[in-house]
Amino acid sequence: MSENDVPTGRCLCGGVSFTVAGPLRGVVNCHCHRCRRWTGHHMAATSAAVDDIELEGQGLLVWYRPVEHASYGFCRECGSSLFWRAGDQPERWSICAGTLDPPTHLATTEAWWVSEASDYHVRPDLPEYETE
Repeated sequence: MSENDVPTGRCLCGGVSFTVAGPLRGVVNCHCHRCRRWTGHHMAATSAAVDDIELEGQGLLVWYRPVEHASYGFCRECGSSLFWRAGDQPERWSICAGTLDPPTHLATTEAWWVSEASDYHVRPDLPEYETE
């Protein structure tokens, strides 16, 4: 990513949008049961310092806190999964990678809780197709 690239992202309806002024961590895929149920597959997320994230439409951002150590942020209007934050790291938010506008210049670097991945999970040995 060049110095002039400023990552941007948004929810499906565009009601919540954001820019990230600082560095993004590589993408981590989380297969834990909560992330699977919240995203419908697995969480693929990067991360940034909260102070580097500038939000528009903050009134539409809702946080769901199923346990003390985790909160999930989504758009009240369209339901898009946007953010995740850990209770012990309030200075950082994970950002759902699919909400970022391409090109992201990011790569997946790790997978967590793989023992909780669902049995249907796409495998690298399966054929891949492009559709219109």
